[in-house]
Amino acid sequence: MSLDEKFTSVRLAFYQKIGELFEKIALTLGYPENPGMPIEANNKVLNIQDWMETMPERVTYFPPAQRPETWFEMIFGPAPKVEPLPRYLYETKNEGFYNFYVENFKNLFFLPDWLSEFIQIKLNICLDISALEISREIVFIGLVLFSQLIALRIALAWLIYINPYTFPWSYLVTSVDWTEEALQGLVPSVFGVNVTGSVFLGAIGSLADSLNNLVFTMPFLPSEGEPTRLVINNQIKDVLVFHYLPVLWYRYPIPNDIRQFWMDERPDILEYMQMAYHDLNLTLLPDNNTFIFF
Repeated sequence: MSLDEKFTSVRLAFYQKIGELFEKIALTLGYPENPGMPIEANNKVLNIQDWMETMPERVTYFPPAQRPETWFEMIFGPAPKVEPLPRYLYETKNEGFYNFYVENFKNLFFLPDWLSEFIQIKLNICLDISALEISREIVFIGLVLFSQLIALRIALAWLIYINPYTFPWSYLVTSVDWTEEALQGLVPSVFGVNVTGSVFLGAIGSLADSLNNLVFTMPFLPSEGEPTRLVINNQIKDVLVFHYLPVLWYRYPIPNDIRQFWMDERPDILEYMQMAYHDLNLTLLPDNNTFIFF
């Protein structure tokens, strides 16, 4: 009996337990009777599944498309870059100063509300999301580089005149072959060919694509997005709008550095917040400051 045959029962049992776990989670959320909140689109009331099917998909590429802009990049190739979905900021007298919208696609990803709240409240990352953008860029570049190592390892396996366990190829084997060892017995071979590397490569591409389509909604929670339609470049497009007062600024004190910025550099924002949300008893002045607008 081969090693793959010995792991067949374990693999099937693993698949069955994962399926049962997903089914239990779905049942607690009301599946299949609960189709989600109805949404009005194009004068029709649709459930969430049907509405999402009407959304277009955002197309990104992995590995990233090569668009050299300098002579150095033409020779050595451009560095991989994330293709984030742009956020369009806007200000109005009615909605305030921290509004933005993003184009809506069916394959967008958002952080869970609890994680977004933790990042904003505990890590104090609210308006300046450059740290999150840099972290995403680092992870994305790491995935691109590791995928290239996997592709090189797969190509090396077909070159029978190269011993992969000799210097310098042994370093490549050590950095990549742990993925095959981890998935051995779970991913079956196809016509006797081990496809573990290809499957893992596809998983990396899917994760990298998710990073491209991940939208940071600070200072709002992802659930605060309101689907609507706007005219953009003479075309009607579906968008998600985040506007008015972020709910976290109502549940928790507004970060003091933001209130200090309003006081020192943007008194117009402070005056607007005092006039628009005076009935919510928000703390709008910075700490140790008693100056009040009238």
